Amino acid sequence: MAILRISSNLRNSNSNSTISKFLPKKLSPFTLTLYIILLFGVSITIFLLYSNDFLNNEEIPLFSHDFQSGSHHIHHFQQVVDAHLWVSTSSRSLYPCVKPTATYKAASQDSDRFITVKCNGGLNQMRTGIADMVAVARIMNATLVIPMLDKRSFWQDSSVFADIFDEFHFVKSLQQDVKIVKELPKHLESVPRARKHFGLWSGISYYENMTHLWRDYQVIHVAKSDSRLANNDLPLDIQRLRCRALYRALRFSPAIELLGKRLVERLRSRGGKYIALHLRYEKDMLSFTGCTYGLSDAESEELRIMRENTNHWKIKKINATEQRNAGSCPLTPKEVGIFIQALGYPSSTLIYIAAGEIYGGAQRLSDLTARFPNVVFKETLATQDELKAFSGHASQTAAIDYIISVESNVFIPSHSGNMARAVEGHRRFLGHRKTITPDRKGLIEVFDKLESEQLDVPSLSEIIQKMHRKRQGAPRKRSGPPPGIKGRARFRYEESFYQNPFPECICNSQENLDK
Repeated sequence: MAILRISSNLRNSNSNSTISKFLPKKLSPFTLTLYIILLFGVSITIFLLYSNDFLNNEEIPLFSHDFQSGSHHIHHFQQVVDAHLWVSTSSRSLYPCVKPTATYKAASQDSDRFITVKCNGGLNQMRTGIADMVAVARIMNATLVIPMLDKRSFWQDSSVFADIFDEFHFVKSLQQDVKIVKELPKHLESVPRARKHFGLWSGISYYENMTHLWRDYQVIHVAKSDSRLANNDLPLDIQRLRCRALYRALRFSPAIELLGKRLVERLRSRGGKYIALHLRYEKDMLSFTGCTYGLSDAESEELRIMRENTNHWKIKKINATEQRNAGSCPLTPKEVGIFIQALGYPSSTLIYIAAGEIYGGAQRLSDLTARFPNVVFKETLATQDELKAFSGHASQTAAIDYIISVESNVFIPSHSGNMARAVEGHRRFLGHRKTITPDRKGLIEVFDKLESEQLDVPSLSEIIQKMHRKRQGAPRKRSGPPPGIKGRARFRYEESFYQNPFPECICNSQENLDK
């Protein structure tokens, strides 16, 4: 537009023209024509140079750190871009709030009724189960014996409670809530026990009714710990106790905490900010979900055989296409790379992959690392000596991933499993740190259109950013079941309490801020 205005002024030149002030007062028509051609040529050259630079760097924002003009406006624009990518959504003055109410009474320390627990599942399934069992022991006025951890899961981890958690801190920090002991008293080791599979998502009245067991038994053994408490409609003090147990008492062992924090510092020293990507593309997850998109026939068959031979997995025949279209599959490394790029993160972004062994190894990761070369694992951040003590203990290494994920600037899970929900809930509790939850069903439709060339890259970015505008961890109350689901089935579809502990454990004023 500037060129057109100048040309117009020159065509209508007079003594008051802006351009004429910088030219000789008497110009021949030939000389004037040369000035116009020269000015037009210089303008076109500059335009082509900058256009070429932009087109050759499509993934770099227009005003990136490498393309600074020194202008205050450009600097401000970059700050806005950074805030959009990295800064968490406003928590609107919400704070962690786990203190008991004024009517809450300290637990009795002389109870002769005991609950023993055998946890089931992976690290985070066990963690939330332990928090539930603390609350159950409180409701039933019982002493809780330090829970036994699952050693039969896919990972076959032989770790005991004290290998993963700070046992002393756990017992001491909950002493006002429930009495916890390391083991049963000797005289009770051989007595008959009430062996119970407590009902899933049970409320306060269910456990109050279970106290009838104390008439015949001194010890109740709980065979499974996961999802034993309802998400909603529990007393406020029970909900806050669950949060105290999970977020305050159930601290990792000193060795795990030390290495986890050390690796966070190393990540920060590399780039200041980083994304923690929970890339749930491990063999057990793909086999369990029956998701084989992008895999070879041999790989698909290997996963099918594994599913057939795993007794406690009830579903054996799965239609992989239906699973993917329903959004029930973890995103592939390639899909995750496209997703993060479409959100606007530059190729220089530091990404920490929180996961076990990726199925297909480096070759399967190549599409992600081609877009984001700055990808690291704990194995590349830590030394062999630092990891040696945790070798062969998947739950302990998962705890390191958990710490790094909670402390990240942005957390992105590729599937909505136990760790994804637990990390999201913890980050909400700590101030609604930025957590981007992919809309997998919506993304699959977009990716398929991109694959069939029905969609171009600029449109892809616009669609994905709009799709996830409200999926970044902003404060909101925990959601209930989808419409139309009735009876006890609704409990299964409610949002997990540990995925979003608002409003019970997050206060909306500083009056209840924990000291």
